Amino acid sequence: MTKDFRFLHTMIRVQDLDKSLDFYTRLLGMKLLRRTDYPGGKFTLAFVGYGDEAGHTVLELTHNWGREESYEIGTGFGHLAIGVPDIYAACETLAAEGVKITRPPGPMAHGGTVIAFIEDPDGYKIEFIEKK
Repeated sequence: MTKDFRFLHTMIRVQDLDKSLDFYTRLLGMKLLRRTDYPGGKFTLAFVGYGDEAGHTVLELTHNWGREESYEIGTGFGHLAIGVPDIYAACETLAAEGVKITRPPGPMAHGGTVIAFIEDPDGYKIEFIEKK
């Protein structure tokens, strides 16, 4: 029954949609795939990713209009992960743009994989994994 199942997207709530779109598109190189306002529900959905939704898993950014208080990320959420070819150059470029690097690039303590962690404008953790 599950042979045709596919992971479609992950959704996160964002405080400032324009700021988040700039982060994910300009700084991380994703494309804005679609953006839809829902006036009746007072929210906007924006889907971003590295490829079209037909063949790739994407990220859904949900912006609830008029919300003043920041979202609590919670203790259950871990992080998003992105494969990058040159993790050191990526972190250097993002740091120059003011992106918070919470764990500088380097090998994992218990393995040889080179990783780093950054934060998006809302504080969501993003793991970079070097994939050459």
